[in-house]
Amino acid sequence: MKRATIPVLTGLMLMTTFTPLHGDEGMWLLNNLPEKYLKETYDFTPTDDWVEHIQKSSVRFSNGGSASFISPNGLVMTNHHVGSDLIQSLSSKESNYMHDGFLAKSPADELKCEGLELNVLMEIRPVTDEVKGVVKPGMSDAEAAAARRAKIAEIETKAGDATGLKPQVVTLYRGARYDLYLYKRYTDVRLVMAPEHGIGFFGGDIDNFGYPRYNLDVAFFRAYEDGKPAKTPHYLKWSEAGISEGDLIFISGHPGSTRRLYTVAHLEFMRDTWLPLVLESYNQREVALQQLAASGAEQARIAAEDMLIIQNGRKAFGGMLAGLLDERVMNMKRAEEARLRGTPKADDAWGRLESALKKIETNYAEHFLLANRRTGLSELYSAAVHLVRSANQRKLPDGERFPEYQDASLPSLELRLFAETPIHDELEQLRLEDGITRVARILGGDHAIAKTLLGGIDPETRAANLLAGTKLRDIAERRRIYEGGLDAINASDDPMIQLAKAMEAYAIPARKHYEDTFESVETGAYADIADARFEKYGEKVYPDATFTLRLSIGTVKGYDLGGEHVDPFTNISGAFQHAEAHDHRDPFALPERWMKRRGKLNGSVPFNFVTTNDIIGGNSGSPMMNRKGELIGIVFDGNIQSLVWDFQFDDRVARSVGVDARAIIEALRSVYEADQLVGEILGGKTLAAAH
Repeated sequence: MKRATIPVLTGLMLMTTFTPLHGDEGMWLLNNLPEKYLKETYDFTPTDDWVEHIQKSSVRFSNGGSASFISPNGLVMTNHHVGSDLIQSLSSKESNYMHDGFLAKSPADELKCEGLELNVLMEIRPVTDEVKGVVKPGMSDAEAAAARRAKIAEIETKAGDATGLKPQVVTLYRGARYDLYLYKRYTDVRLVMAPEHGIGFFGGDIDNFGYPRYNLDVAFFRAYEDGKPAKTPHYLKWSEAGISEGDLIFISGHPGSTRRLYTVAHLEFMRDTWLPLVLESYNQREVALQQLAASGAEQARIAAEDMLIIQNGRKAFGGMLAGLLDERVMNMKRAEEARLRGTPKADDAWGRLESALKKIETNYAEHFLLANRRTGLSELYSAAVHLVRSANQRKLPDGERFPEYQDASLPSLELRLFAETPIHDELEQLRLEDGITRVARILGGDHAIAKTLLGGIDPETRAANLLAGTKLRDIAERRRIYEGGLDAINASDDPMIQLAKAMEAYAIPARKHYEDTFESVETGAYADIADARFEKYGEKVYPDATFTLRLSIGTVKGYDLGGEHVDPFTNISGAFQHAEAHDHRDPFALPERWMKRRGKLNGSVPFNFVTTNDIIGGNSGSPMMNRKGELIGIVFDGNIQSLVWDFQFDDRVARSVGVDARAIIEALRSVYEADQLVGEILGGKTLAAAH
């Protein structure tokens, strides 16, 4: 079932987060699981030991994905697309691991991934009273936000010093609750195995967010401590039995962000202001990348990772926009608001939010373009910004800094800033030229920000001059400037540093205006709205996603679409049939190794499957488990109908999509001859035959 474009999301009679939950809706906090629902619906009670085991087996990738430990020796499984930027960084013209795949024959062959950090949640502590207690009557929204920020920095610093763990105060229910999360960090992470991109992303952009699918979207890494494989007593054991339709499935992972608590006015702002800017940025960058990739094989290689990210984002955000343009969806959100409003506190909160949104509309494009992390100017320019901004921020008291420059966050920043990752000049030229052009087109060529970026010349020449003059490719130079602080920044004649300094005159006021005018209001207002929901529906509800650990509940289940039933499972034979139906043309050309070893594969083994679990971006790489906590698969996508889950949940046709654990073992054995890896994964188990 091929879908090349985003269809209009029709027929979605969507339920909302805080009305009585629809089906298996929920990205649940591990310290607030829906125990009554699990018992009544599935006759399942999660014990404390079960929850702890799931929690400490689950892994967060710092580049934005999820994973899990799958052996006692630090072996980690995630998606190929989660690890693709690392695989790309380890590749070269001579050794293209993205195209050819990689398998370490021994631990000595495992490849170290620069700049990657893995986080494992060890403890959760409630700190709501501490954070909210610093807000005093009579404070303005900006003053309250500053007080909360200072208290959060204090809590994190004390906890980090006392435990040696990475602290993060997590804002829940958009400001109604706060928890302190303490993470164990792994910064020595090595690549163990990755299949070819051709099977990891089989079907490419055409099949992306579609179903049926046939993807081996997996990759294996290993966490190290003191130069040796880490000892990880909590890890997920492989299921011997596999799964069938109707089975209960749990997914533990780190969903990035959802907007299900947003008011109608906030969703309208997304629809009319934010999403158009996002999509314009993605569309322009995609065209530029396509032109670079078409110029040669090496150019195609270095553009591949950016292309994957941009195309995936373009589809995802396009689907969100399609949902918000459906008036039926917006009417249901209006009805939800009508049920909650009616008290002075709630009505005042909605009014404050609407007023704040109107205040930021006029100059929001400036803030967006200066803070845009999705299609920013370039990697080298980003390094320059961090060097300049960190020098200014580190001279401030910890509680007055931006969160990413507070003491608790600096080790992660330094890990990324000083990572020895390859810089490709052609790709940097594209990013810079494209980013400068986008700013000038959206703001106008006479805008002060555009003029500063252009420097009086055209975007192509400006980008080339910046790249020719900068020394920031040299990690030692970055470290020298970072350690030298403001003195080193002020003495630098590096053109990238000078541009970053000049742009701070616009970026810092734009950010502070956004935070003081909107974010400070947003936190307080949404906290009041959450309280109204708690009063109406009780506190056994889940908050929006925050790229922190959650558990979702669902079942293996097909669906009906367009008068046809979509079976929940595909199988390995279907991948070859799918390739043949497209005459083996890219992106439907299976890797050569798969074609040669087709006869060794058991074609009846289930390959991909769908479930009703509630997921979102950031869940990529999340382990899928049975009620015993055994691994039965790994999340890699949602179908096209699930894109609306960013702000509403409906499971009649929307599904999460996973790779079946049985297909992973079958491929490792029969295609990659990775017997040592299989032995470590299974620990002596023998898998049941495919049904």
